Amino acid sequence: MRKITAPMTPVLYFHGFASSPASAKITALRPLLEPDGIELNTPDLNIPSFEQLDFDAIVAFARERARREPPRAMVGSSMGALIALSLARDIDVPLVLIAPALGIAARWKEHIPAGDPVMMFNYARGENAPIHRAFFEQVGRLHVDDEPPRSRVTVIMGRQDETVPFEVVAETWERWRASGKLARGSKFVELAEGDHGLVAHADAIREAIVEAAR
Repeated sequence: MRKITAPMTPVLYFHGFASSPASAKITALRPLLEPDGIELNTPDLNIPSFEQLDFDAIVAFARERARREPPRAMVGSSMGALIALSLARDIDVPLVLIAPALGIAARWKEHIPAGDPVMMFNYARGENAPIHRAFFEQVGRLHVDDEPPRSRVTVIMGRQDETVPFEVVAETWERWRASGKLARGSKFVELAEGDHGLVAHADAIREAIVEAAR
């Protein structure tokens, strides 16, 4: 008799800056989520290329992917959290934001080295790569994290994050909480030993994604 396989629950996952769908975190999460029937949909967000990265084009591409295969939840890692928040304006599903780049848009622009293009370490390539300065100017003008999303959101943040300041993300969360606009069930998960990658905390991330996708 032919075995009938239940359909997997789709979750849209947005990787971070200078990363890819083959990131260490995604690789760690896939087998952890499979027993829960959750499939990560992980589009490559280097649109049109890393060298010519365009935030608006990334959001448009991500939105099309979400409309083509509606997700049960959306996950954003680091800069990917800003993509998830951009889509959350018109796609009302629970969010999981991992080491999110909240509240740092203007600060990021200020700390970028001089010159154009800018040389940045690309984790997907394992080497430095050029990227045009216009991308950082785009990100510096973002306001997608000024207000909390309308959907339930879980923020997972490590105290030892070496890339995104924990205090800045915590301040953004407190501002969201004080606004009274956070959806019921939203929460901030603080990992005392967590770094920016949070690969060692994949189980905690898995738990948040499973809860979001229910």
